[in-house]
Amino acid sequence: MNTALLPDVSSETDPVALVPFTAAHLPGALALSQEMAWPYRIEDWAFALQVGRGFALERDGAVIGTAALFPDDGTLATIGMIIVAGAAQGRGYGTRLVEALLGAAGPRSLLLNATAEGRGLYERYGFTPVGTIRQHQGPFRRHPAARPDAGIRALGPADLAAIARLDREATGFARRPMLDRLVAAGDGCVLLRDGAPAGYAIARPFGRGHVIGPVVAGSPDEAHRLIGAALAPLDGRFVRIDAPEAARLSPWLAEIGLPPVGGALTMVRGALPPTGPARLFALANQSFN
Repeated sequence: MNTALLPDVSSETDPVALVPFTAAHLPGALALSQEMAWPYRIEDWAFALQVGRGFALERDGAVIGTAALFPDDGTLATIGMIIVAGAAQGRGYGTRLVEALLGAAGPRSLLLNATAEGRGLYERYGFTPVGTIRQHQGPFRRHPAARPDAGIRALGPADLAAIARLDREATGFARRPMLDRLVAAGDGCVLLRDGAPAGYAIARPFGRGHVIGPVVAGSPDEAHRLIGAALAPLDGRFVRIDAPEAARLSPWLAEIGLPPVGGALTMVRGALPPTGPARLFALANQSFN
């Protein structure tokens, strides 16, 4: 999270300061997410520090709030990791964090995945609902009859340009630097169509085990194949997949042993570019999509 953001200042009436998020805030941020029952590890916060930029609210040296902005290389960004400590809620700190993010984003169009509790706040700032995310997770048990898919291979450095093109086609975001870090943090696979990459999936350590995402493909069947390949090495491990409801993966994910456990409301401020024919079937993370 870039520390070039201008810090807010505290006042005599409110000693809480809004400052750029740095590595020094990681333990406090972890404690906040644990209070909210979010499954983040400190490594997950550190990864966000690498791919985004954000703010922390400090009171007497303690972190009581966080928020992050994840800009792409164009005119878009996602926002997330917006937390206010329970004891500090109801005092306008969520509003302060959102206004700081909007100021940092400038004219960018924004996407976020909101909790039900946060919806009203975001609507006041011009965000409108555009979809729903379904969170699926649980210990995965591989079917003993599962066979390797000859049309899918491991993702290599030579594939990065192709998956960046597919990702932009599916999401509208130009996020090659983030994709590079996601690939470096996990294991990816590529689906081939006529010998060329036509979809990809990345599995990486996150939270209680592993998360599979992004998953980009041309059809639900291709997404099933990519997720199956990403799951193959994860037998017996805890797996999480965040899938847009429009992708219609939820019944299949439940069938393979990853039940739905919750979700989020996708909201947008501004205009997002058209997408397709490649489609996003699973998110890298609800904060940076």
